[in-house]
Amino acid sequence: MKIPFSPPYIDDQVVAEVTDSLRSGWITTGPKVKALEEEIVKLTGTSHVLCVNSWTTGAIMMLRWLGVKPGDEVIIPAYTYCATAFAVLWAGAKPVMVDSGDDLNISVEAIRKAITPRTKAIIPVDIAGFPCDYNRIMALVKEPEIKAMFQATSPVMEQLGRIIVINDSAHSIGSHYQGKFSGTETDIAIFSLHAVKNITTAEGGAICLNLPAPFDNAQLYQQLRMMALNCQTKDAFTKSKAGGWRYDIVGMGMKANMADVNAAIGLAEIRQYDKLLAERKRIFTTYSEAFSQQPWAITPPIVKDGRETSYHLFALRIKDITEEQRDEIIAEVSKHEVAVNVHFIPLPMLTLFRDLGYDIKDYPQAYQNYAHEISLPCYPQLNEEMTNFVIQTVIDAYNTVINKA
Repeated sequence: MKIPFSPPYIDDQVVAEVTDSLRSGWITTGPKVKALEEEIVKLTGTSHVLCVNSWTTGAIMMLRWLGVKPGDEVIIPAYTYCATAFAVLWAGAKPVMVDSGDDLNISVEAIRKAITPRTKAIIPVDIAGFPCDYNRIMALVKEPEIKAMFQATSPVMEQLGRIIVINDSAHSIGSHYQGKFSGTETDIAIFSLHAVKNITTAEGGAICLNLPAPFDNAQLYQQLRMMALNCQTKDAFTKSKAGGWRYDIVGMGMKANMADVNAAIGLAEIRQYDKLLAERKRIFTTYSEAFSQQPWAITPPIVKDGRETSYHLFALRIKDITEEQRDEIIAEVSKHEVAVNVHFIPLPMLTLFRDLGYDIKDYPQAYQNYAHEISLPCYPQLNEEMTNFVIQTVIDAYNTVINKA
């Protein structure tokens, strides 16, 4: 039985929505992007949502808007995908990496120890779709002694008066935090809508704006929308109207907009997300129940302390094995045409970051999380037979490798 890792969900509703975009005569940024933004607002309860062409671009935009400069620091987990660090580097600041907790997410204690007067932002990452402890993180940046340490280096920072928290929600659209869908628990949350995510636009991201007063999120949305279109005073849809050709460029913008033909995919998916999320939960629960019976398995959290996963990845960890044994288990699973993955190789283990001076020895929990982790297929198209086949294949692979040791 051949089981891919994470194919996109494409049904007749998706095809119809994309076809409608193609036949409309307008395929770049237009009404479908706006409709998708409104659906994400409806799902999350956030103030305003701007759809862009990737999570990475969205994060770079927000750090540029914040006004980070060389010498400024942004705290990120060492256990994440490279895009989290790249956004900081492309915006001109320095990534300060900290260790994880045993729930895979960033350690709040490690964040506290890493804060300096140069810290301008914190980017926690919801690994596998399970939310970080945002009550503690938001309380931390508002502590009087932490605020007193803060040194603004831009007008936006002066207005906020503290470290900003930008949630890397790449995995977590559809997760819950304190009884609500995630997207509002920090100053800014950014979802990924990449091809393997719970909701996809093939490539894309969505910026959720939740900034406190005196910020005007509606005004900021308009500012960022222009910024994402090269700071052009008219979008292409408006400019294409008869007589509407004249425009101005009023700032240093970026080409970051999402196209309607991409938004159409996500629009069809988000309108049936209740069903899609329930299917992911079904598979996730089946895995959890099966592997909980295995003494060697650590199953990922589902619900804990008011947080519920988005069921994006089933990040299985295996006790008391080496990284090499984990790799052998993956090789055994692959022999049966079951595609699995690893989330993530910690950044300090990658050549670029190692060459920049980061050392995996400084992040022992991140390494342990990585060395024991195997991500299993988890998507709505998996039926009961396929799910059970994955479970048995992984159990058999573990037994083969351990019995050989």
